[in-house]
Amino acid sequence: MNLRHSALAVLFLGSAFSSFADAASDSAQANNPLANMTAFNMQNYYIGNMSGSDKTANQFWLRYAQPFTLGESQWLLRASLPLNTYPSPPTGGRQTGLGDMNLFTAWLIDTGNPAVSFGFGPQITAPTASKNALGSEKWSAGLVNVLFDASSPTFQYGYLASWQHSFAGESNRSDVNVAAFQPFLFLQLGGGTYLRSAPIWNYNFQNDGYGVPLGLGIGQVIKSKNTVYNFFIEPQGSVADNGPGQPRWQIFAGLNLQFPN
Repeated sequence: MNLRHSALAVLFLGSAFSSFADAASDSAQANNPLANMTAFNMQNYYIGNMSGSDKTANQFWLRYAQPFTLGESQWLLRASLPLNTYPSPPTGGRQTGLGDMNLFTAWLIDTGNPAVSFGFGPQITAPTASKNALGSEKWSAGLVNVLFDASSPTFQYGYLASWQHSFAGESNRSDVNVAAFQPFLFLQLGGGTYLRSAPIWNYNFQNDGYGVPLGLGIGQVIKSKNTVYNFFIEPQGSVADNGPGQPRWQIFAGLNLQFPN
């Protein structure tokens, strides 16, 4: 091989390595809720069996996240609005409509490692439900804390912890005092394909109700121009629950989009 061919080979290998590195970086950051990118998510929970009911249910979530700068601090704003389909015990049917909107703002703390994201801040839930049975009819506020570690291109992990308590709303409805913890586990298989587990564990301090599901799913990350598409499906089953309204099994699926700022 002559010098010219050697130089071309080095350039080709360098370009290929850069492409593989970029793809690995995109896959590692595709599930980061604190990624420094604008995000729009469409996520759905099909609940095939729910405690206290023989009916199925469904939650379809629209989520929008936007990083912003306030002074010298970096923040992330996330808005979530569900479309709920829940059983209606008096009629034996179902009701479908908008649920309560949630907003949280997380202050992103400099961890000294650009692959590790950590943030915390306030949250508020507004009683935007279109039907009484589809929401709490309460204003609630609380705190959120998020960690995501993408130091490894192969395995990423983290969590989203939250708590909120009602402070206003309809007096004839139960107060809200709930906590939730969502662990994130992602194992990259290569080519943008990954295994995932991201169940939400919840506890209701008002009635000691709780749900502890576990899940195992698969996802695919595809980058087209500057947009990252993240498709996934994750069946989840309950390993412990108490009280009505807890999913015994459900299917979590969605499409997450990330755009450059």
